[in-house]
Amino acid sequence: MIGLGTYAFFWQHSERMPDPLDLAGAFAATREAGVDLFQICDYTPLERMPHREVADAARAARDLGLTIELGTKGIEPAHLEHFLDLAEAFDARLVRSMIPAAGASGALDDAADLLARVLTAYEAAGIDLALETYEQVSTADLVTLVERVGSDRLGICLDPANVVARLESPRACVELSAPHVRNVHVKDFAFDRQPGWVGFTYSGAPMGEGLHDYPHLLETVRPRARGINEIVEHWLPWQGDPETTARTERDWTRRTIDHLRSTT
Repeated sequence: MIGLGTYAFFWQHSERMPDPLDLAGAFAATREAGVDLFQICDYTPLERMPHREVADAARAARDLGLTIELGTKGIEPAHLEHFLDLAEAFDARLVRSMIPAAGASGALDDAADLLARVLTAYEAAGIDLALETYEQVSTADLVTLVERVGSDRLGICLDPANVVARLESPRACVELSAPHVRNVHVKDFAFDRQPGWVGFTYSGAPMGEGLHDYPHLLETVRPRARGINEIVEHWLPWQGDPETTARTERDWTRRTIDHLRSTT
């Protein structure tokens, strides 16, 4: 399925907006876009919601016919157990997370131990835990970790844009992680020269206009044949004022949905 995530509403959720979009508003906008899946990812208010508000949000999603996925950061067992409870409340089948920086010796061993302590509960619930590719941990180390733990419910959330910050090739990230992918974050990205030719800015781009070889990802990962959801995100720079930024964010979302629906 094609889905929208909270990062597709990054600025619309922001306090820089005169009337920030809440979770119910994002659900409604997702349905208006003709999309049936929403990933609540790194949305801080969710972690503080009392049970009644969680139940209300889950009911609102169900009433709109939305499938929900969840996303957080960290691999502490108590934290992941909390998100397992939230996933069950939302009938979510996937939780995305990110492991801490693994620079210290033994950090991956520690991560494997922490994950092993919680994955039995995920397995019993039939819910996947997908660890995202990003710049703090090499793709090779992430794959090694997933293979070391060896759970059918542990995989990778593929976001090849992130790994450029550690001088990894997005294409190589896609190829290395492909067998373990359970979720895809979709956004395009590009480099722009700074004024005076003194360096570059690495940022988002409208889907299909940047450097992301998405046909290669589709061919290599085969998300649609494997039932892997594709979640729309953006790295949209602030556009100078709230109205222009929100309008551009909505435009990028429409363009990305159209792009994904036009590819096979």
